[in-house]
Amino acid sequence: MGEGPRMDVPTRFPPHETAWFFDIDGTLAEMMPAPEMVQVGPEVTERLTMLFGISQGALAIVSGRALASIDALLAPLVLPASGQHGAQRRAADGAVREAGAATASLAVARQRIAAWVGDSPSIRAEDKGHAIAIHYRAAPEFADAVRGFARDLADADHNLRAQPGKMVVEILDAAHDKGAAIRTFLAEPPFRGRRPVFIGDDLGDEPGFEAVNRAGGVSIKVGDGPTAAQYRLPDVHAVHAWLAALVA
Repeated sequence: MGEGPRMDVPTRFPPHETAWFFDIDGTLAEMMPAPEMVQVGPEVTERLTMLFGISQGALAIVSGRALASIDALLAPLVLPASGQHGAQRRAADGAVREAGAATASLAVARQRIAAWVGDSPSIRAEDKGHAIAIHYRAAPEFADAVRGFARDLADADHNLRAQPGKMVVEILDAAHDKGAAIRTFLAEPPFRGRRPVFIGDDLGDEPGFEAVNRAGGVSIKVGDGPTAAQYRLPDVHAVHAWLAALVA
């Protein structure tokens, strides 16, 4: 990690030479006790719209959320996007591609998770289709138990991996991550040939940071914690201020 990420995040980028990638939860929007409570403010959507136009469409959302959830948060804006850590992707031309999920493996995991969570009021399973999230935002004291259970699930099946996050662990198809999603975008117009910039906040964003670093781009982590990102912003409010500076 060297000396750690720098705090002097750049705000000037050549508009026709830059490709933009944004996470949502904990980056564009504050984390909330439940995923359905998260909101993206209209001023953020307006700035994303402006940046999308400035960059001639080279802007994509890269999120653990499903595409439908991304669209609901940003409505009426519809952007190129990667959902469920790369298992879903909408290209710049609007074509939606869904990866073949590790169906049998996820089916077994789904049953085991449902049995383990049971009717607990503190731990909640969210089935996204290509991923199953186990949330413990209402009971952070269960972090070790949830992470241990998820790790055991993934260790038992090489088709799956456990992705820890902020008050959540997701069971995913092992073939997908945000780094692969960003690399796929960068191979297509209008992203191709541009310098990537990716901003995210969580462990699931680290493959994206690494991919952007290897491509000679700019990686930005929101919040504390060790990271491969080159730069750091302290919180979501700082992200909003940075985004406003980009389009000023």
